[in-house]
This record gives sequence, structure tokens and C-alpha cells, in this order.
Amino acid sequence: MLRRTKIVATLGPASSDQKVLEQLIRAGVDLVRMNFSHGSAQDHMKRADTVRAAAAAVGRTVGILADLQGPKIRVRKFENDKIVLNKGDIFTLDAAMEGLGNQQRVGLDYKDLPKDVSKGSVLLLNDGMLEFDVVEVKGHEVVCKVVRGGVLSNNKGINRKGGGLTAPALTEKDKEDIKTAALIKADYLAVSFPRTGDDMRLARELMHAAGGKSLLMAKIERAEAIPVLGDIIDASDAIMVARGDLSVEVGDAAVPGLQKRMIKMARAKNRLVITATQMMESMITNPIPTRAEVSDVANAVLDGTDAVMLSAETAVGDYPVETVEAMARICLKAEREIDDHAVDRRSIMQKFSRIDQSIAMSALFVASHLKVKAIVALTQSGSTTLWMSRLNAGVPIFALTPVQETLTKVTLFSGVHPISFHSNAKTQAQELLNAEQTLVDLGLVEEGDTIVMTIGEAVGRSGHTNTMKIVRVGDHRKS
Repeated sequence: MLRRTKIVATLGPASSDQKVLEQLIRAGVDLVRMNFSHGSAQDHMKRADTVRAAAAAVGRTVGILADLQGPKIRVRKFENDKIVLNKGDIFTLDAAMEGLGNQQRVGLDYKDLPKDVSKGSVLLLNDGMLEFDVVEVKGHEVVCKVVRGGVLSNNKGINRKGGGLTAPALTEKDKEDIKTAALIKADYLAVSFPRTGDDMRLARELMHAAGGKSLLMAKIERAEAIPVLGDIIDASDAIMVARGDLSVEVGDAAVPGLQKRMIKMARAKNRLVITATQMMESMITNPIPTRAEVSDVANAVLDGTDAVMLSAETAVGDYPVETVEAMARICLKAEREIDDHAVDRRSIMQKFSRIDQSIAMSALFVASHLKVKAIVALTQSGSTTLWMSRLNAGVPIFALTPVQETLTKVTLFSGVHPISFHSNAKTQAQELLNAEQTLVDLGLVEEGDTIVMTIGEAVGRSGHTNTMKIVRVGDHRKS
């Protein structure tokens, strides 16, 4: 059974070696995330080359996601690397402090914090582990009372409960990193902490100016993003349900409902969606997941996410390969429980403005009502398979294309499997026969199977899919 849900793995010290990457790809990784918070442009270029070499060695197509760092809203470093704060302590966040922090105060990377908070504001540090009440703002100092104490160490993040920090989504570092993402031909570019759709539109302009073609992904992790979620999704090609910072800003209890809402909205708008953060966190140090983690991954699949993402589990974990294997196993089991009758409802109710979208939905409708082995889409841009991937017809979708960018792009589309396809056919009929033979040669279909095929009358041209054909494999040999 081919897995519909895609797996994204973050690169790091535990997974940067080509041999380990080959194992991860064999285990089921479809897309790798390169965290631009760490490393130089040269590091990123080297890693991209390693990823592609590993994919070629395994014989699979793997995409690359470049994840921008975004604004650094963090404390600076301490004299002894960390301090312990107790409930009731007074502690100062000092935007002007240049030296190392101590038990009384620490410097800030984000110099505008005193402008963004006032008496009564609640600050959450280290992913919400510590909670401060702001008791006074004096010039460049934010004086706080510790409500929930604990260890505060170097470079820990700061969130304001309920949102309200005005740091721009794209820093000067991010703007330079966009050029690097374009240079390495990243398939996706993730923008951290966008507050509006305009943040995504600016990122797209910068990507195009750099000569890149990356699809844009908005990481939803600010409270301010929730009221304007529709605009952000419209301005993006994909979103990431980034549950870490989002949970800190809106409260942990709100996140499961928001996750379901975001996935539903993204799919309705024909956008892609990744669910991320702590999905298999215990496997950083343990060889098997907890039951809660199994349920978390399975529920994301049942919600309709295109992909589930691993962060520290594959970047620095002790069991990166075992984690991917476990995640793949969970996804497959959960997919068997998905209701595929949504195809009926969507096909009947939706109106289409494009011929190729109508063909895509027709193929899904036929596949869900006729016992077929697969949908086969001959595509240049991948648009037809994107529309097909929004609904589950219960069969795999094979994207056959000669375009390398399309092959790597569709690695994130749920249910879509990329196949490199080069044909010198002059007619549509011969092109379909060549595609059928390619699938037979790969062992994906066999004689007697029924498949649904889509193709454009203008063979080899993007955006011209206008034909759907129901084929019984091998019939042409008998005629």
C-alpha cells in the first residue's frame, strides 16, 4: 500500500551524513527541512547537494524545504550559561545590556520589546516553561515578576501571551537567506512568524527577484495570524501548523481545534498543509513512540494533513531512522480509516472555472466509483495533481512528468507519487501508451488493471490538461 501522507524530516547533526540520509529516505522521508537558523550559505548548499545525492542513490525523488529563521525574540547569554528563577523573583529584561546576563537581568536580541509591552503584560519564556508578569517598563528595561519559575538558559525564546510583538516576519538575515534558497533551488520556502498575507507577498517578491521558484509556506505561529488566516493562506502555496510558538501564544488547549480548522481551510483553498512540532518527541531518546504520540500523528492524518514533520527527532535524535519508520507505519494505519466519500460531495457541489481542474475532479469521481488501480496524470506543472490531492479517492495518484522541478514539488502533495517520464511521442495516444508501459515496467500496474489517465491535447504544454481516459492495461496489445 502506497502511503498518502508525506513525511518531512529536519536535517541536523544526526542526519547530515549521506549514508544516514539514504536510510531515512528508504524509511519513508519525502521532503527534507533545512533549518536556516543554523549554518552558513555554504553549509546549506553542501547539504542540498548531499540530499540530492542520497535521493539519487536510493532511486527516489525527495524535495527540499528551506525554513527561514525569522525574528529572534530571545534573551541573550548568561555568565554561567543559565540561572534558576523562583516564583516571586524580580527579573529584568534589558534591551540595552551588552554583557552577559546574571541573576538579576539579561540582555535581549529583540530591542523593541520595551515598546511592545506594558505593565500587566504576560511574557512566556522557553516555550512557556517560565511565566513573567511585567510590573514596570522603564526606558530600555522590562521589569518582571516571576509567576512560574525554573531554569532560564542562553538564547531562550520569548513570547507575549495573546500575541502583540511587532517584530517583522522577514529580517535582513531572512532576505539574504531567500537568495540562498533560490540558489539551491529549494522546492519550498517557509516564512516564520507571518502576521498578514502581505508578509507572504513580500517573501514571494523577494524569491522571484532572486530568480527562485520556491513555493511559499506560511508557518502559523503567532496569535495575530489567526484572525487573518484566510488572507495568509490566500497569499501562500502552503501552511505549516507550527504548534510550538502557537501553543505558547494562544494557549495549549486552543491548538487542537485550530489545527483542524487550519487543515480544513487550507484544503478548501487548494493549499498544502504540514502539521509540525513534537509529533514523536520522545523518540529523540527512545526507540519507540508513546501511545499519545501515535494518536497525535494518526489524528493529524485523519484531519487531512498533507504531511507530518519531524524536527529534533531526526536533527539530533538517537533514533532518526526508527522514528521515520514508526511515523510511516502510523500514517498507513490511519489512512485506512479515512472516509473517501468526500469526493462525491465536493464533485457535485463545486463549480469550476478551469478545464484542467474539471478534468482533475472528474478523474477523482470516476476513481471513487469504478474499481481502478490508480490515477495517472501526465503533467508539466503539477497543477492537476494538486487539485486531485485535495480529496481522497482511495487510490494512488502517479504524477508523470519530465520536469525536475515538478517532480520535487509534488513530493509534498498527499497521495501523489512522482515518476520521471520522458517520451518522444508525437500524439496523445502514443504518449498515453508510453505512460502505461512505464507503469508496467515499474511494477505499479499490471495487465488487466483499470486506470484513469489525464493528459493535455497539447502534449508537453503546461496548463492544458483537457482529456480523461479510462484504460484497461494491456488492451491495446490485444487490438
